[in-house]
Amino acid sequence: MRTLAQRYRQAHREAWWAIALTLAYFAWWYLSAYGLAPQSAQHLTLYWGLPLWFLMACVIGPILFCLLCAAMVKWLYKPMSLELEDHPQAANDNASADKQSKEVL
Repeated sequence: MRTLAQRYRQAHREAWWAIALTLAYFAWWYLSAYGLAPQSAQHLTLYWGLPLWFLMACVIGPILFCLLCAAMVKWLYKPMSLELEDHPQAANDNASADKQSKEVL
């Protein structure tokens, strides 16, 4: 059983990771969209029919950051109960009651 302080610490850690990933995505998009854009239309090179800046900012970036988000949830986030438990015995009674109700269904 985790204490309330440990749960808050874990929740804050997860929130900071989410904010960091959001800021990294914004930086990726901004640098890709504005940093890779050609100065003139004559120098435009297409990859699979798309300009490089669009491909990186709007196709590869979202795919990459969806994978990073999934990895973050899998390896950095931890499952924890949000309910307050007064006594360890009460938690065991609730768990056995839940198990019995699932068996009935």
